[in-house]
Amino acid sequence: MDVVRRDAGRRRWIRRGVWASVGLTAVAWGTVALSRLKPAAMSVDANSVLIDTVKRGPMVLLVRGLGVLTPEEFLWLPAVTDGRVQKILVRPGAAVRPDSVILTLTNPELDVATLEAEFDVKAAEARYRDLEVKLNSDRLALQAEIARFQSESTQAQLKADRDEQLFREELLADLNVRLSKAAAEEWAKRLALEHERLKMQKDATEAQLAVQRADIEKLRALAKLKREQVQALTVRAGTHGVLQELPVQEGQQLAAGSILAKVAQPSKLKAELKIPETQAKDLQLGQAAQIDTRNGIIPGRVVRIDPAAREGTVLVDVALAGPLPPGARPDLSVDGTIEIERLESVLQVGRPAFGQPGGASAVFRLGPDGRGAVRVPVTFGRASVNLVEIRDGLQEGDRVVLSNIPAAEGRDEIQLVR
Repeated sequence: MDVVRRDAGRRRWIRRGVWASVGLTAVAWGTVALSRLKPAAMSVDANSVLIDTVKRGPMVLLVRGLGVLTPEEFLWLPAVTDGRVQKILVRPGAAVRPDSVILTLTNPELDVATLEAEFDVKAAEARYRDLEVKLNSDRLALQAEIARFQSESTQAQLKADRDEQLFREELLADLNVRLSKAAAEEWAKRLALEHERLKMQKDATEAQLAVQRADIEKLRALAKLKREQVQALTVRAGTHGVLQELPVQEGQQLAAGSILAKVAQPSKLKAELKIPETQAKDLQLGQAAQIDTRNGIIPGRVVRIDPAAREGTVLVDVALAGPLPPGARPDLSVDGTIEIERLESVLQVGRPAFGQPGGASAVFRLGPDGRGAVRVPVTFGRASVNLVEIRDGLQEGDRVVLSNIPAAEGRDEIQLVR
C-alpha cells in the first residue's frame, strides 16, 4: 500500500533553491574573474612596423630642409628711362654675353631732348668763345694804356733828371725842378695803379671764363646723360650668363626703374634651404652642410641665416664648395642637411614618428622572444634627422617599435606576427 509523503514537495523546493544559489554564486564569481582578466594582446604585422635597437655611440645632430638652387651672382636689368618695348631679341634660357642685345625700347621724347641738349652745348661753347674774345680785347686795351703810361712816366722821369742837372748848373729855377719831380712821381703812381688793374682784370677774366666753362661742362654732362639714356634703350645683358627672366612683352609701355630682365651665371649657384623654425635655433654661420640634388651630393657651408621666420621656416643660404653635378641649374629642387653638432657617446635610437625632442612619450619595447612588446615611458633628449637621444626609459640593446600604431592606442601590449 502506497504511503503519502507530505514533505516531498517541500524538499523539492529546497533543492531547487540550493541549486539556484549555487548557480548565482558561480555566475558572480565568473563575472569577477572575467573582469580581472587582461584583454588579449593586439596582433600587429611585424613587416608593417619599423623596429630599431637602442645603442650607444657617436651621434651627429643634423637639421634638414627643402630648398632650391639659386644663382650666387645675378644681374637685374632695369629700364633707365620711360619707353615702349619695340622688339625682343632673346628669350629666357638663352646664353648671353655682355654685349648681347636682349630687347630694344623706343622713346621719341628722349630723342628730342637729346638733340636739344647737344644744341645747348654748342650754344654755350659759342658764348664762351665770344666772352673770351671780348675779355682778350679788354686786356689788350688795358695793356696798351699801360704802355702809354709807361712812356709818359719814363719821359717825366727824364725831364725831372734833366731839370735837376740844370738846377745844379744854376740854369733853372728850383720851382721848375720840383714841378718836374712831382710830374714824374704822378706818372709812376698811375703806372703802378694800371699794373694792379691789369692783374685784377686777369683774375676777373679767369673767373668769368671759369663760370662759362662750368656751364658748358654741365650742359655736356646733361647731353652725355641723354645720349646714354638713348643708348640704354638698346638693352644689353652686361655680363656672361643665361637669361632667366624676361617679364615684358612687345608693345608694353614701361616706366623708368621697371625690371626688364634677369641674367644669372649658372656656373655659380648656391642653395636656399627652408629650415623649420623649431629646428633653426642652433644654426650658426660656417656650419657644414650637404646638398642633395638627386643627381649627386655637394658639400657646402652656411653663409647667411635670415633673421626673420616666414611661414614657419627660416631661410638659410648655403655656399657650395664642390663641383656641380650634371643637370644642376637654377630653381632645381634640392634636399639639404646642416650639421649642428657632433656628440661622442650618446644613448640613441632611430627617431620615432611620435615624440618630440626634449619631451616624454611611450614606445613599445620588444621582449626577449622578439614577438611580444610592452609600452614603456621614454624621455627623449636632443634629436637629429633620423636619430634621437634617450635620456631615460630605455637601455642599450633594447629593441623598440618606432612606427606609430593608431590601432594600439590605449593598449599596453601588442603581439608581432610574421
